[in-house]
Amino acid sequence: MTSPAAVSAGRPGTIGNRPDGRRPASVVVRALIALTKPRIIELLLVTTVPTMLLAQRGVPSIRLVLVTLIGGTLAAGSANTINCYIDRDIDAVMKRTSRRPLVVNGHGTIKPWEALVWGIALGAGATLLLGLMANWLSAALADAAILFYIFVYTLLLKRRSPANIVIGGAAGCFPVLVGWAAVTGTVSLPAVVLFAVIFLWTPPHFWALAMKFRKDYAAANVPMLPVVASPAAVARKILWYSYAMVAATLALVPYAGWIYGVLAAALGAWFVVEAHQLNTRVGAAGADGQAGSSAAKGAPMRLFHLSIAYLTLLFAAVAVTALLPWGRW
Repeated sequence: MTSPAAVSAGRPGTIGNRPDGRRPASVVVRALIALTKPRIIELLLVTTVPTMLLAQRGVPSIRLVLVTLIGGTLAAGSANTINCYIDRDIDAVMKRTSRRPLVVNGHGTIKPWEALVWGIALGAGATLLLGLMANWLSAALADAAILFYIFVYTLLLKRRSPANIVIGGAAGCFPVLVGWAAVTGTVSLPAVVLFAVIFLWTPPHFWALAMKFRKDYAAANVPMLPVVASPAAVARKILWYSYAMVAATLALVPYAGWIYGVLAAALGAWFVVEAHQLNTRVGAAGADGQAGSSAAKGAPMRLFHLSIAYLTLLFAAVAVTALLPWGRW
């Protein structure tokens, strides 16, 4: 009798195939969705709607919001899918990414060329949807984000420079520009400020994660900052970027109003305190980061999860103040 494991494995080189080698449609669909990295897309879209509300100084048409969200989802999915296609060799080495569809157990759920076609199709769909149903500036900005993520981050910087996430992380800032452009047809100073906020938020967010998975990145020869610098040095840089990020959030106060300013200051204080705690705990653990308490070892992931909550709450503050008829200058 054939075991369930053997049936799910199918023929060598496939995952989830039937005994005749055919792939169930549900397996393929799940793999294609997984390639787009939905959890990352969710975080990107959290920044889009509040930006649109601020640009409109109210609620834009539901149609425009839906078009922008769907277009942004397709664009981010395109960039993430092509990233998985390019990085399938190092994804197979890293424990954190070894279950991605192109590298599962060394045998991809789908073929690399299928992933590439899927990624290109998503990008084309994003361009047409945004261009025809929003405006061509928002479509061009979405395309710029895709190209920047693929060529600047994935191909140029990721495997070559510790500044990979600092510069390459700019790709994740484009949703605010897309959202603003979809509403106004332009890119104004408040949108640039929001871009800067996310740009400065990205290194503390990602370096905290990379501190946890430093061995993974080292095994894959990816020179993330935590691989090439001591934990204490990384924690110090996280602290510096945290202060710069909070300063950038306050630069929006003249446009967003005093209620936003109060909320941004409170949230910023919370983030900076946590960054200081990371710096203190990692510093106490020693230059190599091997000594110290379990609190020190868990501090990076604490800041990582906090950074997600922080960004979500900050943009919630943007949304709320954009809708309030009072609280503006």
